[in-house]
Amino acid sequence: MGLYAAAAGVLAGVESRQGSIKGLVYSSNFQNVKQLYALVCETQRYSAVLDAVIASAGLLRAEKKLRPHLAKVLVYELLLGKGFRGGGGRWKALLGRHQARLKAELARLKVHRGVSRNEDLLEVGSRPGPASQLPRFVRVNTLKTCSDDVVDYFKRQGFSYQGRASSLDDLRALKGKHFLLDPLMPELLVFPAQTDLHEHPLYRAGHLILQDRASCLPAMLLDPPPGSHVIDACAAPGNKTSHLAALLKNQGSLPLTWMPSGWHPWPRCWPGLASLAVNWLRRTSWRSPPRIHATMRSTTSCWILPAVARRLVYSTCSLCQEENEDVVRDALQQNPGAFRLAPALPAWPHRGLSTFPGAEHCLRASPETTLSSGFFVAVIERVEVPSSASQAKASAPERTPSPAPKRKKRQQRAAAGACTPPCT
Repeated sequence: MGLYAAAAGVLAGVESRQGSIKGLVYSSNFQNVKQLYALVCETQRYSAVLDAVIASAGLLRAEKKLRPHLAKVLVYELLLGKGFRGGGGRWKALLGRHQARLKAELARLKVHRGVSRNEDLLEVGSRPGPASQLPRFVRVNTLKTCSDDVVDYFKRQGFSYQGRASSLDDLRALKGKHFLLDPLMPELLVFPAQTDLHEHPLYRAGHLILQDRASCLPAMLLDPPPGSHVIDACAAPGNKTSHLAALLKNQGSLPLTWMPSGWHPWPRCWPGLASLAVNWLRRTSWRSPPRIHATMRSTTSCWILPAVARRLVYSTCSLCQEENEDVVRDALQQNPGAFRLAPALPAWPHRGLSTFPGAEHCLRASPETTLSSGFFVAVIERVEVPSSASQAKASAPERTPSPAPKRKKRQQRAAAGACTPPCT
């Protein structure tokens, strides 16, 4: 499947609520994930503008076999993108027949709205906001290198290392070739916004992982010791999974699964399971009807706690209460006394919504409050209740064990010898 057909398929899937952009991109099997993701995001950002231009130009009326989502991708590439890639093939020829009309309609739209730049056509909510100004976060892959070596490498390239940041203000003030260590995240380096490291030798060698700050929370809070058995129950694209592997030092087991269409329950008996990372990536629209949210909540909350894990981290890339606090609350209510919310990272500034007692132990993230993408994390621990047998053993009086048989016979012979008079 070509780039433009793949992008059209992702847009159609997002519109029909089959999943998030990220999830659908990674399940598309398209080889260049970065290229596809960027094209889909930009096309969706200009969606209203493209719809207006396509309708005014009568493109779909003239090209009846051209599907709307594919038309939107192609018109974005022609008018707003980098031009057709790989020669464009038949699509370049098709759009070429309408190029003059499409450009004229875009120019007319700018005049009508009194703007001169393409970005000025965007609605306020679609314009680059705080998220586009976030620092570049880089996690050091400790399976291949260490932070000191990475810092030294960047120093030799002319970067200036400023040490560990003391606050988020230090991260906001980063400019030029300065970089810092995150104030809370070990092994997480921070560079100025728009720093491009995709072609950097350390990134290409796998020594660096380009990962959002909040995305580092699940593995860090799960904190599995080497040798643990950990399940990553929703692994895509794999940054959190690789983080877990680094914490495990490649010792233990880390089975994972990717479920683009919903949950696939794991067996309830997983011998020796110590930890479970549940990264809920299924997204619903902010405008989804309550029935959809209720179904999603019941499906998730019924599944996340019956697992035999002693410690569980539930995370989403969402700020929607129905996907976050409501799921955790329902799961705890359905398993009374068996699990508890564990306090997580007290220094983290953005806490859970006060929708139930203890919700402040959950963590939230946003561009404004934590300089990261929207995120939610909850750490849930199993409450260890002593069994009746262990309680009886603990309350029983301590008894002195009797000596072993051989030792007892020796003691008896020694006592008899001491009472018998010596022979003469």
